[in-house]
Amino acid sequence: MNKKQLFSGPFLAFILCGTLVPLGVIAFYGLTDRSGAFTVDNILSIATPEHAEALLLSLGLALISTVICLLLAFPLGLILKDSKLGQKGFMVFIFILPMWMNFLLRTMAWQVLLEKNGVINNVLGAIGLPALEIINTPAAVVLGMVYDYLPFMILPIYNALIKIDKNVIEAAYDLGANYRQVLSKVIIPLSLPGIVSGVTMVFVPSLTTFAVSNILGGGKVNLIGNIIEQEFTTSFNWNLGAGLSLVMMIFIIISMALIEKFDRNGEGNLI
Repeated sequence: MNKKQLFSGPFLAFILCGTLVPLGVIAFYGLTDRSGAFTVDNILSIATPEHAEALLLSLGLALISTVICLLLAFPLGLILKDSKLGQKGFMVFIFILPMWMNFLLRTMAWQVLLEKNGVINNVLGAIGLPALEIINTPAAVVLGMVYDYLPFMILPIYNALIKIDKNVIEAAYDLGANYRQVLSKVIIPLSLPGIVSGVTMVFVPSLTTFAVSNILGGGKVNLIGNIIEQEFTTSFNWNLGAGLSLVMMIFIIISMALIEKFDRNGEGNLI
C-alpha cells in the first residue's frame, strides 16, 4: 500500500461510519417488526390511504417547487453569465448569502411575514389591499421551498452556462440562427448537466422535507417527510419510519441515476 492510499483511510472511515452504518441500521429497522422478525409490511404501508396521499402531495409540491426554481434560475443564470457583476461573483454572492443563515431561522422568518397579522398583511392593509391568506396552506410550503432551495438551482445552472464557449454561440448566429434557435438548440442542450444537477438538488430535499411544512404549513400540510418524522419522534415506531424512509430512498437513487446519465463529465457540479 502506497502513501496516497493511506491518505484515503480517514475518508473511507467517514463513509463507513457516517453513511453505510446508518443506512444499514435503517434497512434493518425497515425490514423487521418490533420483535425483530423479518417483514416487508413497513415498506408496503406506503400504499395505505394516509401514506399514499402524503406521498402524492409531497411529489406534487416538490415538482411544483422544482419547476418554479428552474423557471427563475435559468433566466437569472443567463443574466449573470452576460453581466460583469456575475463575472465578478458579486451577484452570485448575493444569491448564496441567505444560505449563511440557519435554515430554520430563514423559514421562521417567512412565517412571521406570512401570518395573518404579519408584516406583509400589515403593509397590504395599510394601502387598502386585501390580506394575503396563504399561511398554513400548500402555497406557503411551496414558497418556503422555493426560497430555501433556489440557490441550489442557480449555482449549477450558472456554472454550466459560464462554461459554454462564446465562439459556439457566435457561430450559431453567423449561420443564421435567431436567439430562440440559439437558446433551444445550443444554450439549453449545453447547459443540460447543470439543469439536471439543479433539478436533483432541489427536488430531493423538497420531497423529503418536514421542517418547512411544519413551520409554514402549521401542521395542516402533512407530507411524507412529516409522517416519517412523527414515526421516529412521536409514535416511536422506528420500524415503520425506517420502512417509509427506504421507499423515499428509491427516489434518491433515481435522481442519482439521472445525474450519472446526463452529467457524466461533472459539468453541472458546483465547483
